[in-house]
Amino acid sequence: MTNTLITISNPRSPIAEAYRTLRTNLEFSNLDKSLRALVVTSAGSEEGKSTTLANLAVTIAQSGKRVILVDADLRRPTQHQIFNLKNNAGLTDMVRDDEVLKNPPTQETNVPNLDVLTSGQLPPNPAEILGSKRMSEILASLLERADMVLFDAPPVLAVTDAAVLSQKVDGVLLVVSAGKTKRENARKAQTQLEKINARVIGAVLNNIKAESGAQYYYAESN
Repeated sequence: MTNTLITISNPRSPIAEAYRTLRTNLEFSNLDKSLRALVVTSAGSEEGKSTTLANLAVTIAQSGKRVILVDADLRRPTQHQIFNLKNNAGLTDMVRDDEVLKNPPTQETNVPNLDVLTSGQLPPNPAEILGSKRMSEILASLLERADMVLFDAPPVLAVTDAAVLSQKVDGVLLVVSAGKTKRENARKAQTQLEKINARVIGAVLNNIKAESGAQYYYAESN
C-alpha cells in the first residue's frame, strides 16, 4: 500500500484521527436514513478525493463493517495504485459479463473487511455506463456482499459521471482542497448535484496546515 494511506502507515497521527472523526460524523448524520452506498467526488481534479476515500474506507472497515471500495473513476482510476492491486478485471467487466456480475472480481486488501473493485478496462462511454440500469444491478450485487459500498467518482464540474452515479446511491460526499478549490466552484458543484436531487450529505476540507487541523468535516445536511 502507498504512503497515501496514512490511516495504515501512521494510525496515531492527527490526520488519521480526523478520518475516524469523519467516519463517526457520517454515522451520526444519517440516523434516520440508510447510508450504505456513498459517492465521493470533488469539484475539480487533483483535490484529494481518491486519497480521502481510500482512508475513509480503511477506517470504516476498521470499525468492523464489510466495505467494498469501487473505483468508478473510469477516466483516471487510481485506487488500484493506492492499494497496490492489479487492474486486470474490475467494474467494467461486471458491465459486460453476466457471470462476472454474479461473482464480482473484488480484491482483498491487507485491511480486514475491506475489498476493492478496481475500474477494469477503461470504456469510451463512462457516463452512460454509470447511469445505466446495469449499474443499478451492479450496486445491488455489491450490497449483497458488503455493509457499505463506496464509489470513487470523477470531478463534478469536469464530466457528468458523478452526477449520474449520485442518483443511484444514498449520499454524496464532496471533497474540497484548501488553497486550491475555488469557493465558487465548490458551490457550483454542490448546486449541480442538488439540482438532480442528489443527497449531498457533507463536505471534507483537506490539505489544511497541520497546526490548524489536518482534516475538517462539516455536514451539508438534507
